[in-house]
Amino acid sequence: MHNDVLHSPLGKSSEYRDHYSPELLYPIPRAPKWAELGLDSAALPFVGVDVWTCYELSWLLPSGKPVVAIAEFSIAADSPNIIESKSFKLYLNSLNQTVYADAEQVREVLQRDLSAAAGKPVHVQLYGLNSAPLAQPLQGVCLDDLDVPLSQYQLDAGLLKLDEAGHSVVEHLYSHLLKSNCPVTGQPDWGSVVINYRGPQLDHASVLAYLVSFRQHADFHEQCVERIFCDLRALLGEAAELTVYARYVRRGGLDINPYRSTSSAAPVWSRLARQ
Repeated sequence: MHNDVLHSPLGKSSEYRDHYSPELLYPIPRAPKWAELGLDSAALPFVGVDVWTCYELSWLLPSGKPVVAIAEFSIAADSPNIIESKSFKLYLNSLNQTVYADAEQVREVLQRDLSAAAGKPVHVQLYGLNSAPLAQPLQGVCLDDLDVPLSQYQLDAGLLKLDEAGHSVVEHLYSHLLKSNCPVTGQPDWGSVVINYRGPQLDHASVLAYLVSFRQHADFHEQCVERIFCDLRALLGEAAELTVYARYVRRGGLDINPYRSTSSAAPVWSRLARQ
């Protein structure tokens, strides 16, 4: 395990501060995990973003009145660093007893601090509880409805196969059965994954078996999605259009939603029922 992860706040007792403490943010370089996948940081095969949603943001107005809000943070997939999730939560908690003039000042502070940690500009949007996006179901073919036997719970890209018919298709597949484990604490991470592609047709049962094989795999959310993208791209070929994104169940008031694609078009999505 990389030293940057070992020295993070994950799995350790932590003091919860309730006054502004930007030094709590803990960046972890992406480069070592890209190297594991054989990726060159100067020529990544995807574009994308990690969208985090915070459901427990609060601060004080000058009058002393508390404010609660939902925040959405968009971190570029090619930023030098991810932000370790527990440090992110501890940092957000540090705003709880801190006074700000208004929501715009809070947004500016968050954007400045998170951009510094990620090493690239981070977009921040705040929502009042009456204006936050509502949960919506996913569209496409749900792989979870397949009646197939499954027994592989250790990651195995060799499970992936193309459909024998050899047709070229445009498909939107999804599954709610994605589960992996935190590489530090071993805690389960639950998520829904979407695969949109144009290219040779995937064998649906093989895709489901592959996604279920993450069940005992230990990696961060962002790196699981990048691995899925790379494994599918290796099978589909570089000419295929491919988008993979996951919407993970929140932990500690934060959910993480990595998005990787061959297209530079901005992602369009909304939160799911488990979020």
